[in-house]
Amino acid sequence: MGAAILLWLVPFLSMLVFSSALGGYVGIVNGTVAKPHSRSYMVSVQEEKQHICGGFLVSESFVMTAAHCITWGKNLTVVVGEHDIIKQNSGIRIPVKYYHINPGYESLKNDIALLQLTKAAKKSSSVKWISLPKKDADIKAASACSVAGWGRTKTNGNASKVLLEADVVIMKREQCQKLWKNISKKMLCASGKAGFCQGDSGGPLVCKNKAVGVVSFTERNNCDKPTKPNVYTRISGYLPWIKSVLKSVKY
Repeated sequence: MGAAILLWLVPFLSMLVFSSALGGYVGIVNGTVAKPHSRSYMVSVQEEKQHICGGFLVSESFVMTAAHCITWGKNLTVVVGEHDIIKQNSGIRIPVKYYHINPGYESLKNDIALLQLTKAAKKSSSVKWISLPKKDADIKAASACSVAGWGRTKTNGNASKVLLEADVVIMKREQCQKLWKNISKKMLCASGKAGFCQGDSGGPLVCKNKAVGVVSFTERNNCDKPTKPNVYTRISGYLPWIKSVLKSVKY
């Protein structure tokens, strides 16, 4: 059974590029430079002080990111409160204590994780956490949302040292399923003149000042003019699990 699942996944995975370790790192294409600290929830997830993924603060003690950003045995740190991740003049580095990967994670499915920090992040003008949905609900098609990150600005291009942002639009689920075939109800699709590329996995899809999705995957080697929409993990589909993890920690 396991071999059958793997064989089914191989041709599908060849079409994709994860926003992180499976094929490079994902970033923003056709975006603009964000106003410094305007997205104070944004976090750079790093391995050996090198940016590998995006993430975002959902409480003083937890960062949400994509499950595929995590490699067992690798120590991660997060940088909070930073705009330029090369200079890192104002950011604060906090080690990750535990990884909480959704128990249903399997390749493309349930691609969501929580990073428990070794110490609480202190709220300031450049460090804040973002609100999450209150109930399990889909995002209305044609909703105007945004995505941000430090990744590449074009296919096989250079990563951005400063935070970039871009506006995107939620796509109808039926249309998304026609294009991707294997999209589940716990995924969201968004499209537009801009989107993510290699270097942004784990970053938030933000609608009306709430994080509603986690950057997951897009087409491989086609960030500039994708024929299929960007895909995000829909956060509201995981609220019971998220709440149980957040409540489990007391400092």
